[in-house]
Amino acid sequence: MTCRTIERHPVPTLPTRHLLPAAAALLLATATGCGAGSGDRADGGAANGSAASRIEAVNQAMRETSFTATGTTTAFEGATQQTWWDPEQGFRMRISGSAPEHNGEMYCKDGTSYTSAPLFAAMLAQKGQRISVPERLEDTFVATETGDCTAYFAIAPSGEYAPGKDTVIDGTDALAIEVTAGGASDTYFVSGGAPDRLLRQEATRDGSTSTTEYGGYGEAVTVTVPSDEQSLTMDEFRGEVLPG
Repeated sequence: MTCRTIERHPVPTLPTRHLLPAAAALLLATATGCGAGSGDRADGGAANGSAASRIEAVNQAMRETSFTATGTTTAFEGATQQTWWDPEQGFRMRISGSAPEHNGEMYCKDGTSYTSAPLFAAMLAQKGQRISVPERLEDTFVATETGDCTAYFAIAPSGEYAPGKDTVIDGTDALAIEVTAGGASDTYFVSGGAPDRLLRQEATRDGSTSTTEYGGYGEAVTVTVPSDEQSLTMDEFRGEVLPG
């Protein structure tokens, strides 16, 4: 097996935001100074601790525990997504849409993400960069360095309690935590106490909405990231699809 160096590329050639679940997209926005403050709203934190401490507890539990998630996605209109996570094996997400190019998978392990080439091209098309994927590359993945894989599902630390949206999900009291950044907003519904879990996420992106349900905590999942033989670095992919 040949080991290759995966280089980090700037956002214009790495369409991560269109691919990530809402949590990771907002985490990136927060890192560039677009996130909301991290204080508690009135009526929110008194009985449940600060929003920041609740987010930290839920994020830590999710990092350390396997889970699954299903729902819709704002990535493509009418598309759905399934997610699997295992702390040792990594992250997997499958997107299913009505258009053939809106079907594909993304994996992440040890800070490297692998996106199926047709899906990667569809993400680039959303940013105005249209390319054609040769048939010989349709079963390959584009490997990019994206950092901590838990960013794909972690709640941004800038979240604030939204007590007016608190609810009950499958018999569990769920606290609502809101995160806003630019034109995007997310409401995360987390368990009111132990075990610390994310139960549901409702996202809004440029007028599109999605809902994701989380479950299967602690259950066995299988995530097998693509091998070097199945993947291309960004430079290799660019060399295959761009003229010259």
